[in-house]
Amino acid sequence: MPVIVLKIDVDTYRGTREGVPNLIRLLKKHQARATFLFSLGKDHTGWALRRAFRPGFFQKVSRTSVLEHYGLKTLMYGVCLPAPDIGADCVEEMRSVHRAGFECGIHTWDHVVWQDNVRHRDSKWTLQQMQRAHDRFQKTFGAPPKTHGAAGWQMNPFAFQQLDSFGMKYASDSRAALKDDGSLLNPAAGPYRIEIDGKILSCVQMPTTLPTLDELLGREINGVVINQSNIATTLLNLTAEHRNHVFTLHAELEGQKLAPILDELLTGWFEQGYQCVAMADLYNLIDTKNLPIHPISWSELPGRSGELLALKAPLNAQLHV
Repeated sequence: MPVIVLKIDVDTYRGTREGVPNLIRLLKKHQARATFLFSLGKDHTGWALRRAFRPGFFQKVSRTSVLEHYGLKTLMYGVCLPAPDIGADCVEEMRSVHRAGFECGIHTWDHVVWQDNVRHRDSKWTLQQMQRAHDRFQKTFGAPPKTHGAAGWQMNPFAFQQLDSFGMKYASDSRAALKDDGSLLNPAAGPYRIEIDGKILSCVQMPTTLPTLDELLGREINGVVINQSNIATTLLNLTAEHRNHVFTLHAELEGQKLAPILDELLTGWFEQGYQCVAMADLYNLIDTKNLPIHPISWSELPGRSGELLALKAPLNAQLHV
């Protein structure tokens, strides 16, 4: 049976407090498994306003109604309002996810700081950010994290190497390149390992293979404007042909105003013959002894501003362990 991994990025204080409990209820309704990835430090969402100078930023926020989905208060954190400490103030909400039987992992320490800086930072800065998140996670859950999903799909070589140092067997830090209609540029895109400076890393990468809701909403695809009434159908069309997928959703979106769309998607994927699973479930299904090898590569994706880690053509190499 094909699977769709539900990878849930929890970016903000509001998403942790309000979106996470809503998602737990919705996932349990559909008997779906998922992986929740937490931001564990302060919520500096307001600092993201500096991205206003990035090409495509205003087009994206106008399409996805950032104010409506995130709320004015969240957009003021770190600017006009003190930044709340998510990991300190939302311990109960995070632990409730684990108690409910869902896999938990690290998204980041500080979402905005990581997303806007990590690509060009050095080893010391990178490892400090990752260690703070690792320590907070272990303090919160009483065990080290097993997985990671980078904020904004932004990493650097030191970050990938640190995943191996942490002993993480799998992560989802990158994307598969997509066509304008959201379909895969490379239909074979899937789990792989990264090569850095001639060394093949151990941690298996599970790239997101489907577009996110905020990348689709408001765009015109094949002459049709994608809105809340047809977006689920658009995504279900992309999964009509069976193959394993990774879908990234956000506690701030599908856990709040876009919950009805997720409800429709979960029903549709069940009817298409999919199981909705956690990252650990996909890892247990794949042949980890013979995976494609890819270098770190960057690209722009339809509906998203700026470059992010995106899977391109594989090197002519295979990994055998």
